[in-house]
Amino acid sequence: MVSVSLLPLQPERVVGEPVFVPDLLHPTPLRRIDVEQTKTAIALAFAGGVSGGVFSEALDAATVAPSDWEPAAFVSDLFLPQFVALCMRVRIDGQQLAHSSGHLVNVLARPPSDLSTVHHRRALLAELAGSPSLRKELERLYLTISRFRAMLEGAAGIGKWDANRRQLDILQLVKEIIDCAAEGFIGARSGLARLAAFGRRVQEDEPYRSLADLLRYDERLATLSLEVRVGADGRIRGFEVVSIQEDEKNPFVSSPWRRWFGKLELFARGFKFSDGEVMARLIDAVFEGLQDELVSLVQLFGDVEFYLGALGFQDLARDGGLAVSLPDLVEPDEPRVLRGLFNPLLLAHGVKPVPCDLTTDRHDTTVLVTGPNSGGKTRLLQSLGLTQLLAQAGLFVPARSGALALATGLVVSLIQETKADQAEGRLGTELIRIRALFERLPPGAMVILDELCSGTNPSEGEEIFELVVHMLTKLAPQAFITTHFLAFAARLERERKIEDLRFLQVELGAEQRPTYQFTSGVAHTSLAAHAASRLGVTREQLLALIDKNTRRVEAADRPGAECHESQGARGDQHGGG
Repeated sequence: MVSVSLLPLQPERVVGEPVFVPDLLHPTPLRRIDVEQTKTAIALAFAGGVSGGVFSEALDAATVAPSDWEPAAFVSDLFLPQFVALCMRVRIDGQQLAHSSGHLVNVLARPPSDLSTVHHRRALLAELAGSPSLRKELERLYLTISRFRAMLEGAAGIGKWDANRRQLDILQLVKEIIDCAAEGFIGARSGLARLAAFGRRVQEDEPYRSLADLLRYDERLATLSLEVRVGADGRIRGFEVVSIQEDEKNPFVSSPWRRWFGKLELFARGFKFSDGEVMARLIDAVFEGLQDELVSLVQLFGDVEFYLGALGFQDLARDGGLAVSLPDLVEPDEPRVLRGLFNPLLLAHGVKPVPCDLTTDRHDTTVLVTGPNSGGKTRLLQSLGLTQLLAQAGLFVPARSGALALATGLVVSLIQETKADQAEGRLGTELIRIRALFERLPPGAMVILDELCSGTNPSEGEEIFELVVHMLTKLAPQAFITTHFLAFAARLERERKIEDLRFLQVELGAEQRPTYQFTSGVAHTSLAAHAASRLGVTREQLLALIDKNTRRVEAADRPGAECHESQGARGDQHGGG
């Protein structure tokens, strides 16, 4: 189940000095995480560690851009969480890293209704795919934020090291993140340029300058010149300090007598401060000035995962000898073209899919798909659903090239589970399924149905099937429906009473075996005999099973049979040892 927060989005507003948000997903930057809650969580983690949760909780509850799609209508049947977990892994230098899969599912399940957002993401992803150097910089940024996250959330064993040292190390990573953003994306032309603008803007602010001064103070309070005496055996015999030069340009540094006088003054007033306490005060002051930027880094982390996950999907396909692409976006009355379409879930499970080419003369039609079991029909429907979803999210689709029209929604019904407490029989369950389809189906949506009315009486099922197809035409959907009602489908093709109806069939090759390709027309046979033979359900195979079971029962009824069988089993076990 996909949970999406309904908190209002916060676009950047120009009121006085605008707060710049490094949002990579939308052309108009949006704050999509709860700012105050995340700021509090970061402050608590910085103070003492929280054993994880700061990033994941903020991202899982993040809002998304406005969308017309209902995740409940397709997420389960498309196995979207599994697709994200298996196909969108972040891979850097051959190493797979854990990612925020819940956040990615939320973003994918709500494709933006604003076309400019789709184009924004496509342009950014295209630049990353075409520029190895920019991808490398984004990976470096991601790894640095990951280190920042691990150190911020790592509460285990905190008492074993100096608290100031830990916080200084965290702030050092913050500086590295800002510097990486400012310097690594200067030449970017897509939305990636926003990272450089964000980094430069932070560098110009006073909190960053204080951060840099504090870290320079920590790294080089003073420069010592030493004269070292080395013996003939190469060992140090002694050394002498020649000079000490302090970093006087750093505002955090004061001369030794001024530091001593400051402590004496505080002591006289009743205060006692150690050097560690003074450093802690400086660290807190710098951290407070950077808190807004740290909240932005949490959201940025999720955005970077979105694109690196897409590149990981491209890598997965390439390793399997397949290709992905950013399809052309066309109008619904133009042809649908997909070249080299494959099912990514098969690939992720180690099964190399057979890519196919699929073309229809237009998008706003209903396509009936026929053919034998195990011919690839259900996998085709799943591939089409994932392709439409990824295209409208602005990401690569599992095809070498293509042309797709945007849909107003997506309704997928591939899995029909029988529940122990269901009140209706198979016909009633199918009718409920059909009603649920029309309850949530807007005009122009994509509809994917597997085996419509297959669990009902054929004559009645065909009547209901034809009613559904007629009603669908009133919504001008992009519909794909599989059926085993071959005579019925052939009649519809022959009569041509439904103008927007198209037909695809599984192509058969040598010995009537499916090729996992699809051609126009209606299949003439479901190849039930081939499937029965492959699965051991022919007359001869069933008779052999009956004969085997009969002999087993007769042997068990003979005296001593059990003893002989036990001895035989022990003998087999001994021989196998």
